[in-house]
Amino acid sequence: MMLHLYNWSSKVYANIFKWNKKSWGISKADFMSYPVGSIGHNLGLFYENKGFDVMPKLENHDVFHILTETGTEIQDEIAMQFLLLGNGKISLYLMGMIFIGGILFPEHFDYYKRHFQKGRSLQSFHHLEFKEILHWQLTELQIALYSKNIQINLNS
Repeated sequence: MMLHLYNWSSKVYANIFKWNKKSWGISKADFMSYPVGSIGHNLGLFYENKGFDVMPKLENHDVFHILTETGTEIQDEIAMQFLLLGNGKISLYLMGMIFIGGILFPEHFDYYKRHFQKGRSLQSFHHLEFKEILHWQLTELQIALYSKNIQINLNS
């Protein structure tokens, strides 16, 4: 039930709050053509392994999953919102998911707290547009996110 609500709400979110954002226009097959180990290829594997379709305008969210190695069950989706809050993101949707998730799944509070702390420990990434760096190696970006000494430069 909650996962169905999440899937429905994310589509509504994309249409209402992402009205000015363009879809990447990249298919699952196109993602698989990126170099092995790249963000793009790993995103293709994510879609393939999970049996998911690309959700237009929400591609960045799927990168968040592979970047932070956060699952896709409903408690994981809520944990992702806690992680993003810890990383500095604030939105009405995020706050709503945290509120509803916290009420419906209080038994996962420690899990949510760990994700919030993980978000705080990472360099800020919630605002990045990943479309232009799909060719980057995923592990290199992950290492950079965990290191406060490595500058993430999207222009390279």
